[in-house]
Amino acid sequence: MTFDGRILSGVSVLAAVVEGGSFVKAAELIGITDSGVSRSISRLEARLGVRLLDRTTRSVTLTDEGRRFYEEAKPHLDAIEDAAVAAAGTASAVRGRLRVDIDPFFLPLVLAGRLGEFCESYPDLSVEFVTRDHIGDLVADGIDLAIRFGQPRGASLISRKLIEAPILTLASPSYLGRYGRPAHPSDLTRHRCLQFLDPASGKPFDWEFVRGDETIEVPTSGPLTFTDPKSMLEECLAGTGIAQVIGWGVGGRLAAGDLIDLFPEWHGERFPLYAYHPSRQHPPAKVRAFIDFCDEVLRSL
Repeated sequence: MTFDGRILSGVSVLAAVVEGGSFVKAAELIGITDSGVSRSISRLEARLGVRLLDRTTRSVTLTDEGRRFYEEAKPHLDAIEDAAVAAAGTASAVRGRLRVDIDPFFLPLVLAGRLGEFCESYPDLSVEFVTRDHIGDLVADGIDLAIRFGQPRGASLISRKLIEAPILTLASPSYLGRYGRPAHPSDLTRHRCLQFLDPASGKPFDWEFVRGDETIEVPTSGPLTFTDPKSMLEECLAGTGIAQVIGWGVGGRLAAGDLIDLFPEWHGERFPLYAYHPSRQHPPAKVRAFIDFCDEVLRSL
């Protein structure tokens, strides 16, 4: 099979379908009709000799062959776009739409309130944040970038560690007034501890404490288990129980006395924050710009 411009055109339409999630959204993104999108996809499938998309009345998803093809083709499409921008000599290389799979803690407690600066720096870029229980198939879901805590799991993803966050064990004065203050992490077995669900295992995270070379794990239990860290923090503030949280976004509460850091000498545990993007030699300019922005925010904390 020889390459021609129709294949490149078809890949562009396929990318719009993946990013938009439907033929209708794809048509809006690239400025053609729904039927034009359908014909372009059909021509590409006929040219390649494989079915790329499974179509139902409610959804459009990549087939296994379509996912493999898209994973290989999309980076080259992005590279062509970057090259065109560079050749045009324009300063607006960061443009279009960026879809970010964002950690449910990092967005509301770290980035929220700071994003206006990023928007002003890149007025031709629109950012869509998606929060899910776990990282899915970034390519199939049309995700450009994921910002997540925890060790990398996807072998096909490029990862970059941004920072390691401290883990704090917190309680409100009202909780301590009712139940007393634990003197040692091992005392937590007798306390009401708010649990946070690990989406990878489907079980609550273990509570670990590190002081120098000493590491201990403490079995904990409590009345509530969360997947939303902000709600867990609110319940901790209300005196419902003790919580372990990433040590960002709570400095004001600690300074005001609304929360108490129970074990300041046991801050050795660290939770790494990573940026992930689909494998390619050079990530798009919009991905690099957002990663750099997150780096700047984290350095200011």
